[in-house]
Amino acid sequence: MPPDSLPHPGLDQARAILQHTFGHADFRGLQAPVIGDVLAGRHAIAVLPTGGGKSLCYQIPSLIRGGVGLVVSPLIALMSDQVQALKQAGVAAAKLDSDISLDERSATWRTIDEGKLDLLYLSPEGLMQPSMLERLSRVPLALIAIDEAHCVSQWGHDFRPEYRALGRLAEVFPDVPRLAVTATADARTRADIRNELRLGDAQEYVASFARPELALSAIRKQGKGRDQVVALVEARRGRSGVIYAGSREGTEQLAERLSQSGVPAVAYHAGLDKALRNQRLDAFLKADEAVMVATIAFGMGVDKPDVRYVIHADPPASIEAYWQEVGRAGRDGDPAEGITLYDSSDLAWAFRRLDSREVSDEVKQTQGRKVRQLYAMLDGTGCRPAAVRRYFGEEGVEPCGVCDLCLNPPASVDATEAARKALSAVHRLGGRFGRGRVIDHLLARTKQVQDWEVALSTWGIGKDSHESEWRGLIDALLFEGLLREDPNDGRPLLQLGEPDKVKAVYRGELQVSVALRAIQAKPARAARKGSATGLEVAAGNRLLYDALRAWRRDQAAELSVPPYVIFHDRTLAEIAAARPGTLTALGQCGGVGDAKLERYGPQVLKIVRDA
Repeated sequence: MPPDSLPHPGLDQARAILQHTFGHADFRGLQAPVIGDVLAGRHAIAVLPTGGGKSLCYQIPSLIRGGVGLVVSPLIALMSDQVQALKQAGVAAAKLDSDISLDERSATWRTIDEGKLDLLYLSPEGLMQPSMLERLSRVPLALIAIDEAHCVSQWGHDFRPEYRALGRLAEVFPDVPRLAVTATADARTRADIRNELRLGDAQEYVASFARPELALSAIRKQGKGRDQVVALVEARRGRSGVIYAGSREGTEQLAERLSQSGVPAVAYHAGLDKALRNQRLDAFLKADEAVMVATIAFGMGVDKPDVRYVIHADPPASIEAYWQEVGRAGRDGDPAEGITLYDSSDLAWAFRRLDSREVSDEVKQTQGRKVRQLYAMLDGTGCRPAAVRRYFGEEGVEPCGVCDLCLNPPASVDATEAARKALSAVHRLGGRFGRGRVIDHLLARTKQVQDWEVALSTWGIGKDSHESEWRGLIDALLFEGLLREDPNDGRPLLQLGEPDKVKAVYRGELQVSVALRAIQAKPARAARKGSATGLEVAAGNRLLYDALRAWRRDQAAELSVPPYVIFHDRTLAEIAAARPGTLTALGQCGGVGDAKLERYGPQVLKIVRDA
């Protein structure tokens, strides 16, 4: 992966746009090399964490390269949010979808024909219409960005068949650089993205999946867990949150329970009338305090930066889905929580749902493994964010220090000796078999076994444990980085993980533990202290900060946009702390670009003076 220090053409101009248009001092993480590749006309794949600034990787090159930046996005709500934010920053952006009128559509095409549009957002279904492709073929394109690119992969958590058609873009627009971006993709999903979108030898940029602002926890359910959810939300009054439930009926029931407790909660699912869904989403995005109880239909369309917690009343289907959904919290970089309720009946339900799907056996096996890996993380003993990061292929991961398992390690049993047996079996078998075959070896039940295998010292050394125990232990070893799975074109192979850690287990320097879980769930830990927005605002700045938020709320209502489209909470907190007296000083605050400085600067300075 090229370091950020490598020269890329146009990065000085890109950095100037970042500062003057978007109000940020410099690039973060891998933004600079990704932008550099696109500016140079090269294809790229970028896996950047939620809140890591993926959109800037295609928005900024669209403002520099000649032509229109074409952005493919799966949800109208997500497109609308980005278009509103871009317009506030002074960028000419538009979307073409089923929600806009014929007059608006005609006006957008006129703007394109006049060369005055910077970015155009389309759904994959809308883009791949023959008439749309034909018309766009006559338009100079700066780039094509495929957002939420994991949707192209049947191995991912949110596969959408319509994304597969996007591979044709390589034929229709052969000279246009294409950028695939997502927040969640393991190695196998990334390979599928590359193949299906025909990205060839495109550079792959994979950032750390660390989200240090997120405190993760998991709680065993008591009954159906609904009383626990209500208690968790009541303990977090004054904060915006998202609650995920596994069924439409579940969202309705939970929203009603919360409303009866005085919580401003509404349900959101695909069974609601489209206009009502849009109305509820719009209200949620604009509110300072709101709770949305949703199915996964509410997933990628949420770009609200001040969501302070995500609660899974029912667990998701995989770690990819989990990370995508908890990633809705803390997008502004301030403290947030991800809390999951689960029990064994949820696991059984997940497999029943998987069995009912009309997919190939190979896909079912893969998705079944992902389900088990999720529950191994939820029921494990090690740091949760570290387990997630290892799942996505990160190495040398340290415990986060803020999740529930780091703060309150559970009681556990020493499984080091069993771990040595499993590691030895994988080693003796040469990393050439999957977990089922390795377990058969440990239990001495391999069908049509050959003499060479029986002769191995590990043949049958696991007979003292049940198959389910070995499966659970292997999951734990995978999450601890002691084992890894080679995707192997859909038939994953177990192989040894980080060499130093494996050696430490053999030498007795590293203990492997398996959790002992009480029948009763532990009470949820209290929400972290801070303001209702999650920001730590000094007492002396609180009045000014509140005045700025009130002004922003009025502006947002007048313009009919979410408040964060005007300024994020973090920007208001920085203004309250700096107390700028001039437009120049105000422009130094993060998130205040030139267009917003011109539009809102005098009003903000007046509030500062009057505070």
